[in-house]
Amino acid sequence: MPSSMLRGSCRPARLVAALLAVLTVAAIPHQSALSAALPVAPKTFDSSYAAPSGKTLNVAAGGNLQEALDQAELGDTIVLEAGATFKGRFKLPNKTTGSGWIYVVSSKLASLPTAGQRVGPNNAANMPKVVSKPWDSALVTVENSHHFRFVGIEFAPVPGGGLYQLIVIGNKDSSPATLPHHIVFDRCYVHGDPAVNDRRGIAMDGAFVAVVDSYISDFQEAGADSQALWAYNTSGPLQIRNNYIQGAGENVMFGGANSRDPALVPADIEIRDNYFFKPLSLLTTKNTIKNLLEFKAAKRVLVTGNIFQNNPLSAQQGFAILITPRNAGTSPWSVTSDIEIAGNTLINVGSGFNVMGLDNNASTLMTERVLIHNNLVGVSGLNGASGRAFQFVAGGSDYTVDHNTIINSAPTTSSVALAESKRGKISNFVFTNNLATRTAWGFFGTGAGEGTRPLDTYFTNWTFSKNVLVDRPASDYPAGNFFPAGVAGVRFANYAGGQYTLAVDSPYRNAGTDGTDIGANGAPPTNAILPNPPTNVAVQ
Repeated sequence: MPSSMLRGSCRPARLVAALLAVLTVAAIPHQSALSAALPVAPKTFDSSYAAPSGKTLNVAAGGNLQEALDQAELGDTIVLEAGATFKGRFKLPNKTTGSGWIYVVSSKLASLPTAGQRVGPNNAANMPKVVSKPWDSALVTVENSHHFRFVGIEFAPVPGGGLYQLIVIGNKDSSPATLPHHIVFDRCYVHGDPAVNDRRGIAMDGAFVAVVDSYISDFQEAGADSQALWAYNTSGPLQIRNNYIQGAGENVMFGGANSRDPALVPADIEIRDNYFFKPLSLLTTKNTIKNLLEFKAAKRVLVTGNIFQNNPLSAQQGFAILITPRNAGTSPWSVTSDIEIAGNTLINVGSGFNVMGLDNNASTLMTERVLIHNNLVGVSGLNGASGRAFQFVAGGSDYTVDHNTIINSAPTTSSVALAESKRGKISNFVFTNNLATRTAWGFFGTGAGEGTRPLDTYFTNWTFSKNVLVDRPASDYPAGNFFPAGVAGVRFANYAGGQYTLAVDSPYRNAGTDGTDIGANGAPPTNAILPNPPTNVAVQ
């Protein structure tokens, strides 16, 4: 990866090499020292590819795709001619005959990567193309559309045609009973036109909706938020697995608009093994740039095995991942709760995680049961961001931050964490077994300095133990933590070479509250080497 992609880092090559070695999830043990309730796990589902068995409907170039969608029965396969273009909008009917799924596939499916392998723009030659008219959508649903699987299809706007939403799953439903359901995009190339305003890739407001092994890119807008993937009005479950996801505003967001019913807060969300990327070329445009992943309304979420790369200060403060409940004033049941973020790698982000308890604009429920553990966090202060690994604001309850490694190369404003609240203290807070290289302010609280004082000021029933904070004053902190003088005192396996596990002679080996190494633990996952990287990223 070119060193120019890392702003202000004195060790860009080894930082990227280490951060690309994402850590797998390691279960956090239940101990009496932990005072925070842990998240409730999401309900997940199997979105694996299984070969269809019904009749086949072939649609050649110039053929009528809508007619094929209307005629197909559950269990049938619609084969679209690779290289042909089909102009939407196309509606997915509510099917009542047959059994199983309706597959919509490329005629050159055998030439595409197999199930479980991510596609990219280089595969487009073997895909049919479904396009939208200007300021329209390529694909939409009706009430209870269900059991459609798209495999090896390119979705795009007509060249030069702006749009609001390329693919729309959901119909502003007011009840889970009418939601579209069981809709999967498998090995699809879904993209906008980088020269125009294309706001959104896929609106995922259905139940049992999945995007897997796909490539979603070039969604951006000047003066408005844009997303590659978005959901705000669904009961879930939802799955986002092994995709390349790129966008200007929020690459992926949940909430941000008023859900129609308390049962339609996005829930049971699995985000696994994806590559979230924000091109730094966006900084030379007028597009609104915000973050890589945001939860404004979401319940029961697992975020694991992902890589999050590049998040600058721009239209927001530069935090890569946000848990910030918010609505537009008519859905006070909006909440962010039961969220686990584990085994991820953050690369070249202005700041890391921002967790907010209550909205400061509209009424929401309080954020509770958040677990952030076993993440490797590369904070660089990109584009002038403050360089905070964590920020906790506006109250909340039951936050656990455990076994994270923070490699901070941000400038003099950097901190391990900042806390402040005008909405009450954060109750039941655990900060254990974390390892952070030198920062300017350590664990800091607005108006309260660092260490024990901000913990007492902004938290109740807190545990702060077995953390390693390089070059911080031990006298400011609770007993039972470690403050080596300089990074050499940590005894990384090979800090100069970008190996941020602990050496066998490190004093912090097996020194955690659970008897394991302090910092992030785990082995590299299978997606440490990224398949089909974007053309503007060199992965080594």
